[in-house]
Amino acid sequence: MKIVFMGTPDFSRISLEKLVDSAPRHRVVGVLTQPDRPKGRGMKVLPSPVKEVALRHGFPVFQPQRLPDPEVMSFLETSKPDVLVVVAYGLKIPTVMLEFAPYGCINLHSSLLPKYRGASPIQWALLNGEETTGVTTMRMDEGWDTGDMLLSRAVPIREEDNFASLHDRLAEVGAALLVETLDQLAVGRITPTPQNHEEATYARKLTDEDLVLDWSCPSRELFNRIRALDPWPGARTTLNGEQLKIWSAQISTEDWGLAQAPPGAIGDPGKGEQGIPVRTGDGVLLLYELQLPGRKRLNAAQFLAGKKIGAGMRFIS
Repeated sequence: MKIVFMGTPDFSRISLEKLVDSAPRHRVVGVLTQPDRPKGRGMKVLPSPVKEVALRHGFPVFQPQRLPDPEVMSFLETSKPDVLVVVAYGLKIPTVMLEFAPYGCINLHSSLLPKYRGASPIQWALLNGEETTGVTTMRMDEGWDTGDMLLSRAVPIREEDNFASLHDRLAEVGAALLVETLDQLAVGRITPTPQNHEEATYARKLTDEDLVLDWSCPSRELFNRIRALDPWPGARTTLNGEQLKIWSAQISTEDWGLAQAPPGAIGDPGKGEQGIPVRTGDGVLLLYELQLPGRKRLNAAQFLAGKKIGAGMRFIS
């Protein structure tokens, strides 16, 4: 198939690279990605990961602010792609583009649809303590992640997973599934399956409130929140009026003398080799990595070496 690829972040980059590797079966003829944005502490304007790959391979690149775009539509008329492939692009696709190519718009979504439609499916799978998630390819329609499903692949969520590790694994599995989807569509081996809309759930964008650790919650819920927000944007808590980020933790099997303490109470961490114990709604969570404002993330021992923290103190939400 001749492909016009639409995507922006690292998750999309993996798919574009896999499609490039699938040649000569499939051939990318053009790429759409979001406009260059300022990034990092210096706020330097940088291209998206997808644009970097596209330029390296010499593909025509389009970065419209909105769709439909006259230049993009002219390119589609000239290049006549068989399919538009959309992976975390970031703009709403208008009907004229959804229906332009013979095979329509094929989307790779990072959940097992119809569960976790929306913007943050990987983080919400972790936040909700799911043991399995996955990826789905679908033919897009005018709704948000509501189109007919093509193929799906389940991916187990490991105890040690955080957002970064699960994101990277889903990106690799999804990219392979995307190529498989195009292979099977080309020979007519896929029958699209309508989604059961009654079973749909929605993974909304995270808000500032979602980042705050409520220490009255169970340890498992707090553990899931911390790992769902690592490496971005980080779970938050407050100590003596100062906001900290908590990057990693583990559920303790001991009470650390905190059985009668209120949620958020800190136990004696010693030198921090086993983490910093904090009372939760049903037990104790050991904090392994922390970060002060404007500082680097540190393990518990490094953190304690530079800041006095211990028994009698308390984190608040």
